[in-house]
Amino acid sequence: MGQSTQASLLLQKQLKDLSRNPVDGFSAGLVDDKNVFEWSVTIIGPPDTLYDGGYFNAIMSFPSNYPNSPPTVRFTSDMWHPNVYADGRVCISILHAPGDDPNGYELASERWTPVHTVESIVLSIISMLSSPNDESPANVEAAKEWRDKKDEFKKKVSRVVRKSQEFF
Repeated sequence: MGQSTQASLLLQKQLKDLSRNPVDGFSAGLVDDKNVFEWSVTIIGPPDTLYDGGYFNAIMSFPSNYPNSPPTVRFTSDMWHPNVYADGRVCISILHAPGDDPNGYELASERWTPVHTVESIVLSIISMLSSPNDESPANVEAAKEWRDKKDEFKKKVSRVVRKSQEFF
């Protein structure tokens, strides 16, 4: 059985598991029923955080050798966060290729391993929304605001949350 076929079967199983046992805080489905490698995910802003009340859409794209390599996750909703690039790509350790970090910021144990599932990835993103990591930011401006100008950061996040509610 080819890698792509194994990945496809695993993703179909994870999708079925999530539909049978939904997880609080997000919903997931396929962008197109013919392509199990592209998922549409809606993450609900975690309670008691700046993102509370928001509905944030993202696309999760899986490689053909999943679970040996991580998917990419990109918010399609506006997002203002130190760990989200301007184009919406999410930057968290578990989405980085397995092995040692060439920059020395992360331990190999913090990076991608094949035991991760769609559920564990999305729960990590929800955790990221609750606790931004401003030490190695993807969005330097958001990280500076998070550290030095909390009021401005909060205002921008409030606008993002309101905008997400309009499209939901």
